[in-house]
Amino acid sequence: MSQAQDNSNDPLHAKKKAWSGRFSEPVDAFVLRYTASVDFDKRMALVDIEGSLAHAAMLTKIGVISEKDLEDIRRGMTQIREEILAGTFEWQLELEDVHLNIEARLTALIGDAGKRLHTGRSRNDQVATDIRLYLRGEIDEIVNRIEHLQEVLVAQAGKHWNTIMPGFTHMQVAQPVTFGHHMLAYTEMLERDRQRFLDLRRRVNTSPLGAAALAGTTYPIDREYSAKLLGFEAVAQNSLDAVSDRDFAIEFCSAASIIMMHISRLSEELVVWMSQRFGFIKLPDRFTTGSSIMPQKKNPDVPETARGKSGRVYGDLIAMLTLMKGTPLAYNKDFQEDKEPVFDAIDTVKDTLRAFCDMMAGIEPQAETMHRAAQMGFPTATDLADYLVRHGVPFRTAHDIVGQTVREASDRGCGLEELPLETLKSFSPVIEEDVYDVLRLEGSVQARNHLGGTAPEQVRKQVERWEKIFAERSANK
Repeated sequence: MSQAQDNSNDPLHAKKKAWSGRFSEPVDAFVLRYTASVDFDKRMALVDIEGSLAHAAMLTKIGVISEKDLEDIRRGMTQIREEILAGTFEWQLELEDVHLNIEARLTALIGDAGKRLHTGRSRNDQVATDIRLYLRGEIDEIVNRIEHLQEVLVAQAGKHWNTIMPGFTHMQVAQPVTFGHHMLAYTEMLERDRQRFLDLRRRVNTSPLGAAALAGTTYPIDREYSAKLLGFEAVAQNSLDAVSDRDFAIEFCSAASIIMMHISRLSEELVVWMSQRFGFIKLPDRFTTGSSIMPQKKNPDVPETARGKSGRVYGDLIAMLTLMKGTPLAYNKDFQEDKEPVFDAIDTVKDTLRAFCDMMAGIEPQAETMHRAAQMGFPTATDLADYLVRHGVPFRTAHDIVGQTVREASDRGCGLEELPLETLKSFSPVIEEDVYDVLRLEGSVQARNHLGGTAPEQVRKQVERWEKIFAERSANK
């Protein structure tokens, strides 16, 4: 017999499997390592205990196990939870996954009552329950971090409600905006992210427990009761779907990808703004690094890393979609691969939000530099066209007049606001002294004084609106 086949002395095969009665030889040691999931699914240990306690309470309610068994199970699970939290729990690869590790320890602690716990369920509905419980808690934490970042951005908007900067289209100076208005744009993006996660949470919060392996169980279980104990809002209505559904995990990775896309867009702007060519902002030193060869460098490592990590989370989404696309009903071993992409997306989004909350709170806009940059590229040209239209000039005619005016200013190497009144009047007789009110940057932003506009007054109103929203959220928690 080859060494690969001779596993008789391998410690990984020293213990009998929970499912080994059907088999005449143990699993090969390499196959065990290849198929085991305990190294990563043990992070669901606490929710696995929570699900088991609810299942045990339900079994007691319907008379399948005794009150004494339930008492022993609760006592044993309390000790196991303490061991896990203390880091003293011994995870064993030969027990494959988080479920069998906890069940084996429980049986060692309390005897036959531990063996009765799995009555009426399968690891199929058990793992589906665990990942939903785990993801539900992580969504709550992500939502909290989104709200914190929103508060940071609104605070920046409140400080810089009238700090003028260039607004861009096609990366060309387009029209002046305020830095506060810019921060509020990302606040709105994050609100859509927040709503996506909350909407997703409702679909995550459905109990598959009781679907057993795929067809349900012959025991008279009360699925609504165990769902209520676990805080689920609904019960999965089809046992086949209950154990094989991973839509919620795909949806999570999708929502995670979208928020990472938003953060990547912000990261791109931070990287550009911090460059010497722009000089719009300063980042706190603790979020930057130097160069090993160029001592003058201050690199925006956190935004660059976040920009790169967006691709990582996109990969998690593609991995989940690819994993599920060819799997027939019901449970398949492929599903073991659902956890690492989801866990990776969770960790990446949470860490990124944590970094950005602190970093964006410490960002320092360089008002004078941004003001000078906003004067480049004739950003008030549209304001001049609007001025002409208000004085009866058809828009297309006004557009042509402004084009001629821009060419004149470009030839002179000056801004529109620097052209003499006589020169301006040569392009249209309706132009008067008051035209300079709209040609100044301050006049341009103030003129956009409507809901959603960049006018400083509107930015302040939006800041006040968001502060009320934050207060209501805090009161409802």
